[in-house]
Amino acid sequence: MIQSKLPNVGTTIFTVMSKLAAEYKAINLGQGFPGFPMDVKLGELVEKYIRKGFNQYAPMQGVAELRNVLSQKIERLYGHRYDPDAEITITAGGTQAIFTAITALVHEDDEVILFAPAYDCYAPAIELNGGKPVWVNLSYPEYKINWNDVRRLVNHKTKMIIINSPHNPSGTSMSADDMRELEKIVSGSNIFVLSDEVYEHIVFDSGQHQSVARFPFLAKQSFTVFSFGKTFHNTGWKMGYICGPAEMMVEFRKVHQFNVFSCNTPVQYALAEYMEDASKYLSLPEFYEAKRNCFLENIRESTFHVVPSSGTYFQLLGYSGLSDEKDTDVAIRLTREYGIASIPCSVFYPGNNDEKVLRFCFAKEDAELRRAGEILSSVRW
Repeated sequence: MIQSKLPNVGTTIFTVMSKLAAEYKAINLGQGFPGFPMDVKLGELVEKYIRKGFNQYAPMQGVAELRNVLSQKIERLYGHRYDPDAEITITAGGTQAIFTAITALVHEDDEVILFAPAYDCYAPAIELNGGKPVWVNLSYPEYKINWNDVRRLVNHKTKMIIINSPHNPSGTSMSADDMRELEKIVSGSNIFVLSDEVYEHIVFDSGQHQSVARFPFLAKQSFTVFSFGKTFHNTGWKMGYICGPAEMMVEFRKVHQFNVFSCNTPVQYALAEYMEDASKYLSLPEFYEAKRNCFLENIRESTFHVVPSSGTYFQLLGYSGLSDEKDTDVAIRLTREYGIASIPCSVFYPGNNDEKVLRFCFAKEDAELRRAGEILSSVRW
């Protein structure tokens, strides 16, 4: 008989809702992936490097050309230089980077502080490595961190704090004050920070992304995870990267070499050349802010209430004025009766806290967003 290492984990809500959306031919604003093509030029660059014969294993840490470009980019944006040889590793997406970082640092009975609602890959990785997730709930509807709550939970077993900004699912972002509070907590301690920053370039309303790389003391104790897929509209490529101090990266690579070893070679060369033009990622805030605004404009007449989104490509909508049903039931009902799929936010909490809120992805074509707005505006229960 199999003794499961994750006995409480079943099929993810993303799989459930996507299957339901397909069954009812619904507009799928549930799973977070772009509904439009990536830049043709990037595809052409991949083909170029395939034809040039760059088709064998890449170096374990990633091709030098890409790591150099990334080092320059981070220094230019955030003022911190990561050594491209010792402090940057190319990964098979952000999720693999997160899993590997946790595996490298978390030991049996270590505690890891998480903030709920949280993306669903963090806690299972901790549990698989014998660690214990310790939860702090973000305050609805602002989804702010109470740092005094964090301080109360820190003890000799605390090995890591995981943050995510811009934040999935809420669409909120951590401020510079938040980062300074975190810095005070971990400074002088043996606590590591794992910062999930895969939506770094999707920040709205003239906001500035507060990377841990901006804060020298934090950067010394942090892994920072980024995603090419979120930035360049090609999530199916599963390409990302992680940055951190050399002594931490040594431990990361010990694990990385045995669960992935290396990542897609021609894609890495293509990304290195493509990113020489900084506008390819610096234009992203304007692009996605226009999509957010398109979605909001088209639900203006609906009875849903908007929870402001300052980043990511997700928009939370509350439905307390429509129904007192569980959010999981409402999400299913919207898909079946109205043909629009979302994700219920309770699934992002360990205790399934139900704030009567659904998450919608607006990384879609404008015509689809307008149609989604029409549907949501027609909902009457």
